[in-house]
Amino acid sequence: MSTAQGHARKQLRPTDVKRLNRDWRRRTDARLGLLVESVTQPFNMGSIIRSAAVFGVERLWLAGNATEPSHRNVAKTALGTERLVPWEHAGTPEAAAAAIRAQGLRLVAIELTGDAAPLHEAPLEGDVCLAVGGEDHGCSPALLAAADAVAYIPQIGRVGSLNVAVAAAIALAEARRREWAR
Repeated sequence: MSTAQGHARKQLRPTDVKRLNRDWRRRTDARLGLLVESVTQPFNMGSIIRSAAVFGVERLWLAGNATEPSHRNVAKTALGTERLVPWEHAGTPEAAAAAIRAQGLRLVAIELTGDAAPLHEAPLEGDVCLAVGGEDHGCSPALLAAADAVAYIPQIGRVGSLNVAVAAAIALAEARRREWAR
């Protein structure tokens, strides 16, 4: 395949990728956190951690019975990124929300609720912590009550939900995209 100019497209070399990522880091000022409540599958947790590392999450909070990043099977999908994202198990959703607010972050849960805003209209500006809930039931009522806002990912297909790791990646990407679009 070639471009309109007739040049072949080539993937960037690792040094070029590092330079590109450094340029994007310079454009990034907002602090981004992530709260993961009761995600129990190690492969989901590993994938969430990898996305958190990609999008510059400064801290990962766990609540409920979430699988810890140190679990041996997390590394299969985290691919070493579990060492790059500081984390703590905060206990209950209420305790996690308090810890998040103590760090100066607003808490936005990603869930389908009657008052949720579509993700592209959600209050993601500034310093924010996104929250996702467990594989089967999503965010708990306690987490939803503790959140400053709730957002949902619009879906037009015949499936009613996304995998939690995919939803986390989409939400993290939107938070950064919003910042970079300014």
